[in-house]
Amino acid sequence: MSASNASAPDFSQNNGLLPAVAQDAATGEVLMIAYMNAEAFAETLATGRAVYFSRSRNRLWRKGEESGHVQIVESIHVDCDGDAILLKVKQVGDAACHTGHRSCFYRQVTPEGLVETSERVFDPAVVYNKP
Repeated sequence: MSASNASAPDFSQNNGLLPAVAQDAATGEVLMIAYMNAEAFAETLATGRAVYFSRSRNRLWRKGEESGHVQIVESIHVDCDGDAILLKVKQVGDAACHTGHRSCFYRQVTPEGLVETSERVFDPAVVYNKP
């Protein structure tokens, strides 16, 4: 993969962190949103695997580095302003979400409050070795 300057994200915006949406390339399901900096974007281009910037850890986050649930990037899209990124990915492993759900968007807002709309596909305590 490569990106020309005309199509590259503008990392001079938003303190160098741009939102990156991961979407299942086959189904269109939105799996998650994270952030990318220029280094994460460059590594994603070079390797074909999704790499994000973890704001909580303040470092690059190679999706699946702990869980094995990596994302193979099939295509990358940049919005009209150059300040948002869409990754169309093949999700390897059953889940994109650290909670064990396939998608991070597993809760729906209802008049009664948030309702879970999908089941966990793995136990995060087992995958991440946390009690």
